[in-house]
Amino acid sequence: MTAPVPRSLSSVDGGDDRERLPPVRFAYDGHTWKEIAHLLLNLPMSLFGFVYVTTTLWVSGILTLTVIGIPLLAATLLGARQLGKLERARARGLLGVRVDEPTPMPWGKRGGGSQRLWMTLKDPVGWRTLLYDFIRLPWGVLTFCVTLTSLFVLWPVLPFIARGLANVDRAMVRGLLSPSDELERRIAELESDRGVVVDTAAADLRRIERDLHDGAQARLVNLAMGLGLAKEKLLEDPDAAAVMVEEAHGEVKLALQELRDLARGIHPAVLTDRGLDAALSSVASRCTVPVQVTADLPARPAPAIEGIAYFTVSELLQNISKHSGARSAAVDVWRTEDRLLIQVWDDGRGGASLDRGTGMRGLADRLGAVDGLFVVDSPEGGPTTVTAELPWRDRS
Repeated sequence: MTAPVPRSLSSVDGGDDRERLPPVRFAYDGHTWKEIAHLLLNLPMSLFGFVYVTTTLWVSGILTLTVIGIPLLAATLLGARQLGKLERARARGLLGVRVDEPTPMPWGKRGGGSQRLWMTLKDPVGWRTLLYDFIRLPWGVLTFCVTLTSLFVLWPVLPFIARGLANVDRAMVRGLLSPSDELERRIAELESDRGVVVDTAAADLRRIERDLHDGAQARLVNLAMGLGLAKEKLLEDPDAAAVMVEEAHGEVKLALQELRDLARGIHPAVLTDRGLDAALSSVASRCTVPVQVTADLPARPAPAIEGIAYFTVSELLQNISKHSGARSAAVDVWRTEDRLLIQVWDDGRGGASLDRGTGMRGLADRLGAVDGLFVVDSPEGGPTTVTAELPWRDRS
C-alpha cells in the first residue's frame, strides 16, 4: 500500500489546487539599492579624486618656480570642474540630488591668454571641487567599510544606515559642488541687464535717427531747395526771391527748434549745467498739467544716475500729459542713505500699468539695469503714484 503524499508536496508537484508562492523580490526598494551603490562607489571615486588633487597640486606647486607651474595649476582647476561635473551626475543618478551645473567660465571671444589664465585661477567652482575631493577620502573609506559590512552582518537595518550616510553625502554635494545661489542669481541678473541696456541703447539710436530723418533733416532739405530756387529768381524776380528767402528763414527756425528738442531729449544742457532740480523744473514747465517739483538733494549724484532720473520723470510727465486727464501733479526727489528716490503723483483717472503700452515697461527695464526699482500704484479712478528708486553714486 502506497503511503499518501502530503498535500504540500503534491501541490509543488503540479496538483490543480496547489498553493501560489509570492514572487521573488529584493529585500530593499530601488532607492535603497541606489544609495548602497553610491556608498560603495565612494571609495574608488574619493581615492581617484584624492590622488588627482594631491598629485596635481604638488607638481604645480613645485613647478611654480618655472613658467609652466601657473598654467598647470589652471589646468588642474579646469580638470577639477570636470570631476565636479561627474560627481554631480552621480549624485543626481543615485541620490536624487538636483544640483544645477555652475556657469561656464566667462572667457568671451576677446579674452586673451593671460586674462583666461587669471579667470581660471580665481574660479571658485574649481577650488571648491578640489576641497571636496581632498576631504572625501576618509569619508569614502568609512562609508565603503560600513556599507559592505552591514550588507552581510546588519542587513535588516541597512536601509536606515544607508539613508543616514547618503544624507551626509547629499549635504556635502549641496554644500561644495552646487553653485552659489546668490552668485548665480547675480550673474543671471547682470546678463539680463546687459541685454536690456543694449536693447535700450539700440532703441534710443533708432529714435534719434527717426527724429532726424523725419524732422530736422527733411526741413534742411526743403531749405536747400528753397534757397536754390531763390538764387535762380534773385535777378529775374527779386520780390519772389525775397519771399522764398523769408520762407527759408522760417524753415531754419523750425529746424533749429527741432534740433534743440532732439538735443534736450538726448541730454539737456540745463541738466549738465544746473543739476537735477533745475532740469526737472524745466521739464515740468512744459507739461500740460500744473506740476509742483520738490527736490531735496544734499549734492548731485553721478551723471549717469542723474540722467536716468531726469528721463524717468520726463517720461512720466509725458504720460500724465497724454493719458491721465489729471488736473495737477507733483514730483518729489530725495536721497535716503545710498538710494535716490523719485515719486511722481497725479490726480488723473488712474489705471496705469506696466503692461498697457504707456512706456512704463521700458522705464522699469531701464531702472532694473542699474539695480533700481520701479513701482506703479494706480487704481482705477486714481490717483496714480509712481515710485522709482535708483542707487546713489557720488559725483566724481
